[in-house]
Amino acid sequence: MDKRINRLLLATAMLATFFSGTANRIFNISMPTLASSLGTDLIGISWALLAYQFSNIGLSLIFGRLSDLWGREKVFSVGFAVFSLGSLLCGLSQNIWQLILFRFLQGVGGSMIQSSSRALAAEAVPEELAGRAQGYMTTAHHIGFLLGPTIGGLMIDYLHWRWTFFFIVPIGIIGALLTIGGFKSRTISVQRRAVDYVGALLLFTTTTTLVLLIDRHSVEIIGAGTKGALAAIFLASLSGLLVHEAKTPSPFVDLALFKNRMFTLSTLSLLIVAMCYSVTTLLLPFYLQEVLQLSPSFIGFVFMAPAILTVSLAPLSGYMTDRLGPRLPASLGVAFMTVSFLVGGFFQPNSHWLLPTLMIGLGGITNGIFNPANSVGMIALVPREHRGFASAANHVTFGLGNVLGVAVGGFLMTAAFEHHTGLSGASPTTADPAGFVAALNTTFLVIMGLSLIAIVTSATRGDRDSNKKILISTGA
Repeated sequence: MDKRINRLLLATAMLATFFSGTANRIFNISMPTLASSLGTDLIGISWALLAYQFSNIGLSLIFGRLSDLWGREKVFSVGFAVFSLGSLLCGLSQNIWQLILFRFLQGVGGSMIQSSSRALAAEAVPEELAGRAQGYMTTAHHIGFLLGPTIGGLMIDYLHWRWTFFFIVPIGIIGALLTIGGFKSRTISVQRRAVDYVGALLLFTTTTTLVLLIDRHSVEIIGAGTKGALAAIFLASLSGLLVHEAKTPSPFVDLALFKNRMFTLSTLSLLIVAMCYSVTTLLLPFYLQEVLQLSPSFIGFVFMAPAILTVSLAPLSGYMTDRLGPRLPASLGVAFMTVSFLVGGFFQPNSHWLLPTLMIGLGGITNGIFNPANSVGMIALVPREHRGFASAANHVTFGLGNVLGVAVGGFLMTAAFEHHTGLSGASPTTADPAGFVAALNTTFLVIMGLSLIAIVTSATRGDRDSNKKILISTGA
């Protein structure tokens, strides 16, 4: 037994990522029931979804950096407690406004957990096992992603929708207790420094306005007329952040970290991969159900394939990363995604269901191989004093990529549908199967080109030794 591995800390980090993946999927499956029970409509329940997303993504970088300054386990254990409290209050909600408020609180707890979980996993093992640790994290997340809908459905059918929230509470309490136990077994000290509150506020404003700008649901809820004002706030806050952090003696965001090619190109690769994968999950269900006329239950089984492949391949990717470094496995993972979009470019209105299943499966292989390796590049290979921020950046980049992918996919489909049908201003519709599939082919081929950029950024990120030299020279 390797005494250098803190198994309790690693298990707690895995529980956290399983916990967050399961909770989000449970909420998604319960949204229609919640809306009916609380007497609201799609827009009302969308506010509950947006409230969580707003606090979760907006605060992750804040808490990630605070975990560097104050201690990771402290932020992590409080995050479990806050998430559990938010879940309990969500389950007790009597109207949609209470649910929206408590979902925001739940998102605060989620941001504290998710901003630190992968950093803690990296610190639970010696550097030469960092890949395997990130592989286990990816496996745990996707097991939660796989089981969440089933758990949520059973809770709603046989208990009550409130139990979809109550179910989470004891898991969060256990997580908090395990974190405290792991904290006592650690001897790492944290040098507390002054917090740059101005930088933290600018970072929060920048992140949240960006989410509101690119998220389709946000635009529908707050109105397209506000986009100009949001864009102005985003540009002003981003400019202020860069200027302020460059001049501040103790910046909240150390811009020198971005001189590390491994971190910067890993972040860019993740953003592109998340965008590409989001396009697939947005468009394929329409093709499968409304063009190929497959049943929803059958489609559900088809979409289990990528999660199963990811769970199976993530530990192998971690092992490869420990042996070869993150560059080769991550680049190989993106290559599978490129092939998947090439397959999508050959869809026909009467294609066999195995063809889109192949595309979905290749996407699952991408997740299983790319994510653990890329997480090592973003988190495990940066200095410990920046790992909380890097872990949060991993979470936020993935979230922003998903949101941006929906926006890009919708735009490309609309433009391609207008082109192929000759109908100006027409929205993509499966009422014209030939036009819809032609637009789908074009969209997938354009996204394939985008994925090629991710192969380049992944392959040119450098190796472990060269990036360590950069970090030493910059003092990051």
